[in-house]
Amino acid sequence: MKLVTKVAFFLWLPLGVLAQEFPPQFPIVPKFGGIYQIPEVEKKPDTTLTYRIVIDVTLGADEPDQINPALNNIARMLNLHGLGGVTKEQLEVVAVIHSKATPTVLANEAYREKFGCDNPNDELIKALSEAGVSLFVCGQSLLARDFYPKPLHSDITISVSALTIQTEYQLKGYALLKF
Repeated sequence: MKLVTKVAFFLWLPLGVLAQEFPPQFPIVPKFGGIYQIPEVEKKPDTTLTYRIVIDVTLGADEPDQINPALNNIARMLNLHGLGGVTKEQLEVVAVIHSKATPTVLANEAYREKFGCDNPNDELIKALSEAGVSLFVCGQSLLARDFYPKPLHSDITISVSALTIQTEYQLKGYALLKF
């Protein structure tokens, strides 16, 4: 066995063992955004707060048959707060989808027509909505990217623009995150 192969094997082995010892957790968004319990954590989220967050979602998937990593990161963020003891009711999350992320909001039939495969984000969008996330798509991006008036996922609301959602919610005291 070559030295590089041996080193790679021994580096990989502990990760496999650790993955079994620390399986992914999904406290708020089932099946998406898996996170890991770390026993020695000293700083957890403040469970007395209400977390008001507006998320600027611009990242698209590398391939049409892959879930959108930015939407999955929203699930991770929710699950991380949940793992830290924050309840679903303490999370007021708004996501505005635009730019390269725009195609993720298409209804499955429109997505299939455009990309030749089912929308891999369909279940993730539904799970985020069920977790309480308000999901908007920028109307300007829909039109500019030729996705208007195609059917959208039923859990998506069209907004005038991403900019108006971001400014409105920031003025209401929401923290801005960009994914």
